[in-house]
Amino acid sequence: MRKVFLAGHLGMVGSAIFRQLSGREGNEILTQAHSELDLTEQLAVRDFMQSERPDVVILAAAKVGGIHANNTYPADFIYQNLMIECNVIHQAFKAGVKSLLQLGSSCIYPRAVLQPMNEDALLAGKLEPTNEPYAIAKIAGIKLCESYNRQYGVDYRSIMPTNLYGPGDNFHPENSHVLPALIRRFHEAVQSGQEEVAIWGSGTPRREFLHVDDMAAASLFILDLPKTDYDACTSSMISHINVGSGSDISILDLAQMVAKIIGFSGRIVTDNTKPDGAPRKLLDVTRLTSMGWKAKIALEDGVSDTYSWFLKNNQSLRG
Repeated sequence: MRKVFLAGHLGMVGSAIFRQLSGREGNEILTQAHSELDLTEQLAVRDFMQSERPDVVILAAAKVGGIHANNTYPADFIYQNLMIECNVIHQAFKAGVKSLLQLGSSCIYPRAVLQPMNEDALLAGKLEPTNEPYAIAKIAGIKLCESYNRQYGVDYRSIMPTNLYGPGDNFHPENSHVLPALIRRFHEAVQSGQEEVAIWGSGTPRREFLHVDDMAAASLFILDLPKTDYDACTSSMISHINVGSGSDISILDLAQMVAKIIGFSGRIVTDNTKPDGAPRKLLDVTRLTSMGWKAKIALEDGVSDTYSWFLKNNQSLRG
């Protein structure tokens, strides 16, 4: 029986990993809610790791949010994510954990970088200012894993997902990412009879989206890869793997797709007083596909699935 500590099991990605991991035999899953274990507290994490001695750690816990949240709470984003990574990774090592998987973010790549973004682009230029503190924290997590691998010979892997969405997402009107924000905005517009919906920025930036169930499947696929196969697609200086769908869409086209799914037939206008963020973010997933994994859930199907979940789990917003 393999003992797996899944940090962040109540989050969108963590809960998807939990669902899929629970369906597999041979795993004892350890979980701790934030009220039970604050991952920013070093001593608490140390005591937990020493007491439980997991065989594998999956680090899916993080403080996340969209452009507005990143701009409003930059200190929270850099501090909390740095502390979570440092405490979990170091204390896992001290407890003898040989296998660890850390989930990062595609915002680690420079703003001005060739598209699609290859793993080699890390630290090749300046970061996007709107989420730089969060990106720096996630880069530090990659380098922590890379450094422990080099110095101690452990097998700590990092994967960098593109924009994720799906059941369990955050639909907060100000602090959510673009896709759940659009779902809520168009839903409320239909419920209130609005004839116009404004979207942030020019609508021209392009983004890639991956359903959280695909992300969970990719996470466990990479975690379970034999070390020889994983090492064959990385190197001593490229110790992370991109995870994405391989295609992108403009924010305006995404808004039109969401409007169609929800049933909004009014006008969609752009608000150029709001920031666009990076002009394009598409991951190069060549390394991942060469390993034998590819996303399965089409964006329109995934958005429909997410809207159904939203309706079932947000009773107060149903109108």
